[in-house]
Amino acid sequence: MNNRTDRAGRLISAPPAAVYDALLDRESLEMWLPPEGMRGHVERWDPRPGGGFRMVLTYLDPAESPGKTSDATDVVDVEFAQLVPPTRLVQRAVFEADDPSYAGTMTMTWHLAPVGDGTEVTVTATDVPPGIDQAVHEAGIASSLANLASYIEARG
Repeated sequence: MNNRTDRAGRLISAPPAAVYDALLDRESLEMWLPPEGMRGHVERWDPRPGGGFRMVLTYLDPAESPGKTSDATDVVDVEFAQLVPPTRLVQRAVFEADDPSYAGTMTMTWHLAPVGDGTEVTVTATDVPPGIDQAVHEAGIASSLANLASYIEARG
């Protein structure tokens, strides 16, 4: 088991309930979760504790970042381990990969704390597989959070 922890956070100009709703909406997730340079498609969706989703992330330029599952994709199965609206969401993520350095279950904990008229969103990833570069992973989480902020703030 890997004991590494990766983190990223961002202030989003929306109340925690609006942010939480975007974390549990299939269409929203497809729009904001893929980090820069990727697009995503949800193949399975079950938004309840013990449920989860399967997302296929496709690299727009696979030559720049080879995928974990295939040359151009990362496929991840995510379980909703804990849902505590509107302040906390815990996910367990497993990547489909032949490379054992991507094996294992990574836990992603989303904390949503009200700050003024907005929400401080902090994502903490624990037991990150060693094949995932820490700087790249934290930049990816930050990119997803920027997408989430843009998505929610544009909806007003």
